[in-house]
Amino acid sequence: MVEPQHSGTDAAWSVLGGDPALTGRIVHSGPPGLLPARLPVMAPARSTVAVCALAAAELAAERDGGTVPTVRVDDGAVATAFVSERRLRIDGRAPTTFAPLSRMWRTADGWVRTHANYPHHRTRLLSALGLPENAGAAQVGAELAGRRAEEIEETVHSAGGLAVVARTAQQWAAHRQGAAVAAHPLLTLDAIGDRTPPRPLPPLAGNPVLPAAGLRVLDLTRVIAGPVATRTLALLGADVLRIDAPQLPESQDAHNDTGFGKRSTALDLGSRSGRATFEELLAGADVVVTGYRPGALDRFGLAPQALVERRPGLVVARLSAWGEDGPWGGRRGFDSLVQVATGIAVIEAGPDGTPGALPAQVLDHGTGYLLAAAVLRAHTGRARTGGSALATLALARTARWLVHGPWGEDGAEGRAGGAPAVAGGAPDDAARHLRDTDSPVGRLRHALPPVSFDGGPVTWATPPGRCGADAPVWRQPGEGDG
Repeated sequence: MVEPQHSGTDAAWSVLGGDPALTGRIVHSGPPGLLPARLPVMAPARSTVAVCALAAAELAAERDGGTVPTVRVDDGAVATAFVSERRLRIDGRAPTTFAPLSRMWRTADGWVRTHANYPHHRTRLLSALGLPENAGAAQVGAELAGRRAEEIEETVHSAGGLAVVARTAQQWAAHRQGAAVAAHPLLTLDAIGDRTPPRPLPPLAGNPVLPAAGLRVLDLTRVIAGPVATRTLALLGADVLRIDAPQLPESQDAHNDTGFGKRSTALDLGSRSGRATFEELLAGADVVVTGYRPGALDRFGLAPQALVERRPGLVVARLSAWGEDGPWGGRRGFDSLVQVATGIAVIEAGPDGTPGALPAQVLDHGTGYLLAAAVLRAHTGRARTGGSALATLALARTARWLVHGPWGEDGAEGRAGGAPAVAGGAPDDAARHLRDTDSPVGRLRHALPPVSFDGGPVTWATPPGRCGADAPVWRQPGEGDG
């Protein structure tokens, strides 16, 4: 399969600052008709994986002084990976995904979507609605049915919870946050801080080729997008250390999906000892990835400028739901909420008009692969010209790209039939992209990574372990990549 000129892949690679000639190294294959929806979901999914794999191949060539390996993008692998959290099984058990109060609700004048997967978000939602802690879906539904959608959105936000109005794409474009998002490109990758000398990485050795081998990544992200990015960097050989606050541990089920290749530790950045340990880790880090709402980590000295002042040459990748500016710049958000706010859910509505959803959390997964691509491209640049770099991404920017992107012929397949979304690809094809792996938490059946280039890794070196169980230290030489 050959993508047309000016496709989404070309556009994403251009935003990453890549040499346009290199997209000719990408070869596509796989069955048609995967991730069907009214929007061209398969096209951006394919493009984000393609540029991530190309950035990995480019870095491999930079380190070894050879030509850029051929990148191979299989649509079946992409479609399966984009629903990896749904394909996962732990000793045959399906993981818990959405909680009962994370759903679409009818209101007096429209629809709202709530997110209450984490206990503290559930508590805040119920408190905002004046309901008891043990309230169930029936009580929440009755309460919301008598309220206006925008009043619910603001009341729940003011209480620290999560609820958004289902808007059309036109209403989102007219919204102040929609306008703020539209003022930015898909992502930015910029120099930051004082110029430092070039820092070439040593040549690669061994099989498979691991272009991120030797890189140390501090992973301060949650849920899907950031963890997918760091899971990908771990696949490519980086030493990834995930950090969670002890009082806000990640779901073990979520980590079973996105924790491949990583280690996981608990660190209280609000304590003196936790901050001291973090500074020791930062002194040896090459990358810091953050996935919390803008400003949430600044009080811990984790603003990008502060980080590169303490660790010159660092690559910082910053991910948020709504972007860095605008009236919602500091708000929490998740893929499901961004789909609803930006008009995607209305576009994907069912026959009865109930707002729908995409066949995959493509904003999360796609942004994750873009983030990994930005980190890899930043290291190629750092090897050539030096300096520190800041990559900035947002789920809402990816949503805008999906709705308004340069898909053309590339998106025609996704629109075929105008069918509502269904999850995953054809079952027979998906099976080819799944593998069984023993882990400390049980036998995992999981999606294989879609990022592929000639000579590159097929799967991760290590399975996920227990969340927070590892020591907050870097691997020592000889412990292996993974």
